[in-house]
Amino acid sequence: MQKPRITTAATVLASLLALAACGTEKAGDRPGSDTLAPDVPVTGVHWSFDSVTVAGKTTPAPAGAHVEIGKDGRAKGNSGCNHFGAAVAVNGDTLTVSMAETTEMGCPADLAGFETTLHKAFSGPLKAKLDGDRLTLTAPDGRTTVALTSEPAAPLNGTTWTVDSLLSGESAASLPQGSEGKAHFVIDKNGKVRGSLGCNRFSTTAKVSGRTIDFGEITTTRMMCSGPEMKLETELYEVFGGSVTYELRHRGLSLTTPDGKGFAAVAKSPAAKS
Repeated sequence: MQKPRITTAATVLASLLALAACGTEKAGDRPGSDTLAPDVPVTGVHWSFDSVTVAGKTTPAPAGAHVEIGKDGRAKGNSGCNHFGAAVAVNGDTLTVSMAETTEMGCPADLAGFETTLHKAFSGPLKAKLDGDRLTLTAPDGRTTVALTSEPAAPLNGTTWTVDSLLSGESAASLPQGSEGKAHFVIDKNGKVRGSLGCNRFSTTAKVSGRTIDFGEITTTRMMCSGPEMKLETELYEVFGGSVTYELRHRGLSLTTPDGKGFAAVAKSPAAKS
């Protein structure tokens, strides 16, 4: 004969505590729970700004405009001319951006205009939508968006580098107005260098050893150039005329001579190749 089942007060109390625990358990605490969406994976990626749209008007981003968000919530980037720093908190599909600092280089009117627009749009709470390698950030008004694309690191050799600023010691200055985007070069895998100094085309050789590049004899075309282009060519000619120290940062490259003179360049986006 089966014995009657006896339920003690202790058993009842244990059952009630278990039910209470289930009732207060947060989504995501249980193995396999996916009630809460994970944070959008935006950290540790080099994001190039594509454009900013405000009130239906879209402004394309200049070459080199980018941002990188660290896992510690610190973001560093370039808004097309000046560098900036920001704090970014990621919570689910929302990024909250707080601008912290920016350099104050003099910029051409078009770059200065984009920077102003970007800094206003890339601020506060922004809804993030990730589609492959493209990221869209939308402000609460629904009419302000920032479009970005993730890009891989660029190698020294085989990349088209576009000069975007001049260096002097620890300082950086914008290019002479009217010469922006005209100077570029490629160092191929065999060490041959070809490109433009801003007006005239040039060629030379490059021998890379550690963090040093030794350029060979430089040859150029003999076209007449405007004042800003000629000023830029003079600066670049001196850099390509001897030994320099180079620094490669993801999609950025700087070349400096022993006296601290030099330039910074950005990798041409694969999407922009002709």
